[in-house]
Amino acid sequence: MTSTSTPPSTPHSFQVDLRGLVDLLSHHLYSSPRVYVRELLQNAVDAITARHALDPAAEVRIRLSASAGRVTIEDSGIGLTAAEAHSLLATIGRSSKRGGDGSDLDEPGLEATRQEFLGQFGIGLLACFVVARQIRVVTRSARDPQAAPVEWLATDDGSYTVRELPHEARPEPGTTVVLEARPGATEWAAPAKVEELARDYGSLLPYDITFDDGEGGEPRPVTDRPAVWDRAFPTPAARRVALAGHCAQLFGFTPLDSIDLDLPVAGVRGVAYVLPEPTSPAHRAGHRVHLKGMLLTDRADNLLPDWAFFVRAVLDTDTLRPTASRENLYDDETLAAVRDALGVRVRGWLAELAASDPERLAAFLQVHHLGVKSMARHDSELLGLMLPWLPFETSDGSMSLQEFAAAHTDIHFTRTVEEFRQIAPIAAAHGLGVINAGYTYDADLLALLPAVRPELKVTELDAGAVTERLDPVPTATELALAPFLATARTRLEAQGCDVVLRAFQPVSVPALYLDDRQARQERDRTAALESADSLWSGILGSLRGSAPRARLVLNHNNPLIRRIAALPDEALTGTAVESLYGQALLMSQRPLRPADSTLLNRAFLGLLEWATHSTDARDAQEDQK
Repeated sequence: MTSTSTPPSTPHSFQVDLRGLVDLLSHHLYSSPRVYVRELLQNAVDAITARHALDPAAEVRIRLSASAGRVTIEDSGIGLTAAEAHSLLATIGRSSKRGGDGSDLDEPGLEATRQEFLGQFGIGLLACFVVARQIRVVTRSARDPQAAPVEWLATDDGSYTVRELPHEARPEPGTTVVLEARPGATEWAAPAKVEELARDYGSLLPYDITFDDGEGGEPRPVTDRPAVWDRAFPTPAARRVALAGHCAQLFGFTPLDSIDLDLPVAGVRGVAYVLPEPTSPAHRAGHRVHLKGMLLTDRADNLLPDWAFFVRAVLDTDTLRPTASRENLYDDETLAAVRDALGVRVRGWLAELAASDPERLAAFLQVHHLGVKSMARHDSELLGLMLPWLPFETSDGSMSLQEFAAAHTDIHFTRTVEEFRQIAPIAAAHGLGVINAGYTYDADLLALLPAVRPELKVTELDAGAVTERLDPVPTATELALAPFLATARTRLEAQGCDVVLRAFQPVSVPALYLDDRQARQERDRTAALESADSLWSGILGSLRGSAPRARLVLNHNNPLIRRIAALPDEALTGTAVESLYGQALLMSQRPLRPADSTLLNRAFLGLLEWATHSTDARDAQEDQK
């Protein structure tokens, strides 16, 4: 058998449509054309870094200017030769910082500086076409002093030219980039806008950068180093004032406090500012992240744990990985570790306040107790630490769990705010300890409380527990009122509600409607059973529970209840009981079922009919006289 060989294939180069690439960059990769200023600054800073690796004594100069639809940036960096201009400026994905295949970083001493570069993806100047119709680069290499200056001129139609210039065109090494704004993008080349973007992106860059608006004044500094959190201050108070001013300028609010975020091992340094007003836990915070001094994003929502929604952070890092657009952080294992470590810093700040500055902690909790409660759900140590400070709404008033537990070893809680507000005054009058767990995180924390304080018993409030705490009426009195109670129970049987008689405070409350989760589940099952077909009726019927039903507790201390119990007319008594049921149900602020609405209407109309009938009878008696 003879074998046949496959002829070798001929390699081809990809053809890139620059207009399509610019559309891709501006509409899909970058969130805004504003990033072009970042690209210019990045290239200049990287050029200076490369020049210093070659010649540490070389001067540092980066000057940005804008006027008449033209943006210029000049640096004293490494520069390019004609061959490098062809290879690096016109090839997608190449970078003068790559190394490994004959590129510049293969030179001795340059590999060690690779981590100092800002650029990672080699897109470079092409990104500037989001605002430019033409880009002109005049550059001279510091590596080859004999090489002539080079001009690289490109337009947004995808064409470019490279030519050598006379030596006098650029006597010193470095690069000048000039952008001509395209129609529709001139606003991005306005001097005020360029300076604003340069300060926003480059204030923490490691080299001095100046801006010239072309009006003849002195160039203004863009950089503002060191970062405010790294500066020396005469006193801690002076530092707090400076940080507060920085926060007001950056985020637009004066913080309650500031938290240092210093992780040297992870290459992270910065500060978190505590918001002065409450914010929703569901709100995704936008943090500012600088990468090696260059602003990466002001909307990082994955930097801190979700529970730390009460702070806004700004930091600089040289280890976290940016996304391809360099506008956010890549969520990898490194970021997850940093996020956890930053969370530890925030928890440590709270612990320090609890130990040394209770007044500041109280001020913080008054605004952000929700955030701390969220943390405490996952941290029993923090829960124990914060117990003296976390506020809860209780039947004894607003207080901490520790204060409440000092008065009540048996703690009951309600799952809804409405249920708590109905029962709170009665519970307080009879020594029953009840906490409102209808707010966010409170039920979770109460479930964890026995783990921190084993001597405490925490249970959900049920109708039986409340009824047992209320004073029973004398046996003789209850026997005398047996016909009245029988009539009341008959009238409310259809509502799945029992009737009991107790004496309780305050006297002004005639009736109290009580139910619990099991009673509500049984009521819902019964309602579903009534509307189900035969198959589901059998299934739901088999699920019938033995849980106690809802209860209407009548207050024998209330004069109205005594008068109703003494009515000789059984029909009127039943109507009055239905009215008491409806009033107690409305006071509990629970949703009304159709059957409840029907009962309320019937009771209201019945009382009106009785009132008008009584008036007619009295009028007839007067006429007879």
